[in-house]
Amino acid sequence: MSSDGSAKYRGELFEDLDARFRAPLMAFFLRRLGNRSDAEDLTQQTFERLVRSENFDPNGRVAGYIFRIAANLLRDRKKEAGYKKILPFASIDPGLVEQISQELLEDREPERVLLGRESLIEVLNCLDKLGERTRNVFVLYRLEGMKQKDIAELLGMGLSTVEKDVMVAMNMLLARFGHMPR
Repeated sequence: MSSDGSAKYRGELFEDLDARFRAPLMAFFLRRLGNRSDAEDLTQQTFERLVRSENFDPNGRVAGYIFRIAANLLRDRKKEAGYKKILPFASIDPGLVEQISQELLEDREPERVLLGRESLIEVLNCLDKLGERTRNVFVLYRLEGMKQKDIAELLGMGLSTVEKDVMVAMNMLLARFGHMPR
């Protein structure tokens, strides 16, 4: 195949992958960084690395390969920022919490607002105790609203593994709270 034909094939491949994986990658990065601009940058960098990769096999486990690149980019960004480990969620900006609290809980009593904040922090701490795969599956299922079969396909794993991970996370939260937090 000529270099012109190869470039055209790579362009079509990129467009196909972009259509399939841009939204899940954005969700992946937004959950961890909390910043749309950074999430867009890392999503674009993921596709750039993918297209330049010598090892990429479009007939292989594409989702797993793409999210491995994404996780590596996230890890690299954290290292550059001086972090020693990958943090599953961005730190919560107190100003943003205050703004959201005022908008959503304006008519609530102060005690109820405080309890809600404390519950959110407890849920996030519980999710931090899960393994990364289990936490990611649970976040995609409960917070992103994805179907379990779509998560299995996206992450290149069996449906029963996704079901097990969701149950592990739910059981941990049930054990901690006695019910599922809202």
